Amino acid sequence: MVKIDGVILKQMIISGSNNLYNNYPEVDALNVFPVPDGDTGTNMNLTMSSGAKEVFNKNETSIGIVAKDFARGLLMGARGNSGVILSQIFRGFAEGLAGKDEVDALGLASAFMQGKEVAYKAVMRPVEGTILTVIREASAALYEYAEKDMPIDVALDYLYQEALKSLEHTPELLPVLKDVGVVDSGGAGLCKVLEGFSKALHNQIVEKEMATATESTSSYSSGKITSQIQGHGSVQAQFNHEEFGYCTQFLLQLPPQDKLDGKKAFNEKRFKAVLEAHGNSIVFIKSDDLVKVHIHTMKPGNIFTYAQQFGEFKTMKCDNMSEQHEELMDDFENEQKKQGIEVEVEKHDVALKAAATVPQEEAPQDEVPQEKKKFALIAVAVGEGIEEMFRESSCDYIISGGQTMNPSTADFVEAIKKVNAENIFLFPNNGNIIMAATQAAELCKDDYHIAVIPTKTIPEGLTACMVFNADATLEENVASMEENVAGVKSGEITYAIKDTTIDGVTVEKNKFMGITKKKIVCCHKHKINTLMDMLETMIDEDSSIITIICGEDVKEEEREQVEEKVNEKYGDDFEVQIAIGNQPVYSFFVAVE
Repeated sequence: MVKIDGVILKQMIISGSNNLYNNYPEVDALNVFPVPDGDTGTNMNLTMSSGAKEVFNKNETSIGIVAKDFARGLLMGARGNSGVILSQIFRGFAEGLAGKDEVDALGLASAFMQGKEVAYKAVMRPVEGTILTVIREASAALYEYAEKDMPIDVALDYLYQEALKSLEHTPELLPVLKDVGVVDSGGAGLCKVLEGFSKALHNQIVEKEMATATESTSSYSSGKITSQIQGHGSVQAQFNHEEFGYCTQFLLQLPPQDKLDGKKAFNEKRFKAVLEAHGNSIVFIKSDDLVKVHIHTMKPGNIFTYAQQFGEFKTMKCDNMSEQHEELMDDFENEQKKQGIEVEVEKHDVALKAAATVPQEEAPQDEVPQEKKKFALIAVAVGEGIEEMFRESSCDYIISGGQTMNPSTADFVEAIKKVNAENIFLFPNNGNIIMAATQAAELCKDDYHIAVIPTKTIPEGLTACMVFNADATLEENVASMEENVAGVKSGEITYAIKDTTIDGVTVEKNKFMGITKKKIVCCHKHKINTLMDMLETMIDEDSSIITIICGEDVKEEEREQVEEKVNEKYGDDFEVQIAIGNQPVYSFFVAVE
């Protein structure tokens, strides 16, 4: 086969998406920092899944149209810097295939070169030793290698192998990778996509499996890059969705976050994504430390095994379904409605939401103003206390997200449309979210004036919102916000997920780290000792205000200890503010101004 059309490209896309899904925990494990937010694989997986979903049910034969639809899906679903860059690679790829019904090896090579160009332009300060390097070196190698009438599978195999070579070389270009002993996570995710593409051309469409991996079993490390793909199947098997299987239900008891006892921390967004990938007719209910699940799946054992990583079962039930499976689903849903529980139901990929009670305070965020306001502020935040701080600081709309939960471009676009204002400020409050916010602003620029304030932390975002002036122009507000953000020093305390040495600091698993300017400055067994040590590194002669925001794992007595210790040491010379943010993952957010 020397040419491929839209039908084959769709098969490649689905195979690549599934291959990344099956391996995204391995990509997550490549995170350089030992913090519990290694989400590169998750972000790329969700981005790729969005692109695959866009083409899954379409029967288009033109490769140019399929590539365009795929790129659109990636664009709207892009999460995190790695996901945005991936979307830009295939945006350029689609531009290179525009107007074509099919393409040969030379055209494919040219399209990937175009993808590289667009991706590099999307990044203000490209860093080598990353996904950008992998796509640049691999596409350049294919461009030199491809010949007229070359079998297309030979060309794509070559691209994949060159990408692996480039990935293995990333630690030589980015010293921090070499220090920790890993390859670049974004580049690794891209390699998984290309591997899936390659397998599709060999009639080995990759099917979704249960995505599990641990740090010790990760196939990626510097100098060792292998594939762990085990499940392949025919194209027909991939496209036919099984209606029946096993009606699987369970009630899961989650342990306290500070006493996991070998269990993994529960991430609702990721848990639901796994359920959605392995079945249908899903009901998911979480109430405090209990999780109730109903799912129709072909592999109930995999679902039970996955769930048990996060807690222990209180009840379990599994029935081999027959023609009555819809009746079982309806009975379950009705029972939950009678109990006044908010339920999310998914039947055959169509989301049906039933809510018995809707909190009044959330209603205004869902209403679109009839007329455009002059200004609106949109911030990314998580944690009841932090969300309330942003609302009190003139913020009109909160996008739930942050570490481990990066919102997509589509989330920003939806928020922009809902606030319906002439001038809109976006506060991403995380360095890994800025590109998605910028991408959304670009998509909406014809209808709104949008300023992305590149806030990288919650304290920076709060500071920027506080100086908003409704009587000033957009440009004047931007200048004021950026000036005040520049005067904020941010720090954060979280726990380590592995042993390592980085930035000259020895880090031990489960101990607490102090991080400022993306640099680990201290590590101790107790979070409060870590906080006090980190503060010493942040304060200088120009400092006058200390703000500490306590996370959901900080008990009342710990908060009182923090207040006492900080005031005892700094209270005479500083204005000290202690707030309750209830944010996950991070015990403390700290701002010194």
